Amino acid sequence: MSLRLTPRAEARVLEHLRRRGGVGLRVAVTETGCSGYSYVLDYADEVGKNDVVMRQNDLSIVVARESLPLLEGTEVDFVQKDLNELFVFTNPNATGECGCGESFTV
Repeated sequence: MSLRLTPRAEARVLEHLRRRGGVGLRVAVTETGCSGYSYVLDYADEVGKNDVVMRQNDLSIVVARESLPLLEGTEVDFVQKDLNELFVFTNPNATGECGCGESFTV
């Protein structure tokens, strides 16, 4: 499984985890949105029996096993522009995205 965060995204997540605590970053995909799937980022407070844990330097990335095929090869970046900041996903499995960028199709 290859899911990676850029150095900017990794630093941002680690900054929040140091303040809040938790075992790592949870990355998931849910069926929703106008294109079919949506990304979900959250704190991982525990690792479930159906989770896969990947290490990237000092960061643990926790992914539900059923989300793995949809996230294979995905890169997550953290972007700041003016007053906005967000995580941006580059997913080679996505064949399309909705106009608002909130969901994707495979």
